[in-house]
Amino acid sequence: MTVLSAQQSDITALSVGAIVNAANPSLLGGGGVDGAIHEAGGPRILEQCREIVARQGECAPGEAVATGAGELDAAIIIHTVGPIWDDAETAEHDETLARCYQNSLQLAAKHNAREIAFPNISTGIYKFPKVRAASVAVNAIIDWLESRQDHSIEEIIFVCYDDENYQVYSSLLG
Repeated sequence: MTVLSAQQSDITALSVGAIVNAANPSLLGGGGVDGAIHEAGGPRILEQCREIVARQGECAPGEAVATGAGELDAAIIIHTVGPIWDDAETAEHDETLARCYQNSLQLAAKHNAREIAFPNISTGIYKFPKVRAASVAVNAIIDWLESRQDHSIEEIIFVCYDDENYQVYSSLLG
């Protein structure tokens, strides 16, 4: 049985099979968790991201790609692009955000990761409401787990940088 948990910490400091990066479409680093992962992981992550973009173009919202973890204590980094919040398209944004989590889990399973650490995708500069994003994330992960029995994932960690997100996830996970 897969364990879901929340912790308030720095995602770049975790020793896990897969760390998820809330990337931008260019995959070339940015602010927030994206910048922190690129900075802590070193230049090899950026090199691999550039190779992916050269091969397939930018990463569309909801999609995910994997690279090595560079200097981080993880096997892989999964880069996923979340939706930018827009009040006019909430159902579409929920679906896109859910795909971020499900496609990331699929890649983690493909790489036989036993643990996967997720940041709070789209809740920073992309302004997705935190409570809604957490609900979408937890439901998408539960749906994915219930539909697949043949995966290696034993632990899913929601890594919250701020106390507000930590409290939201803690209450959802009970």
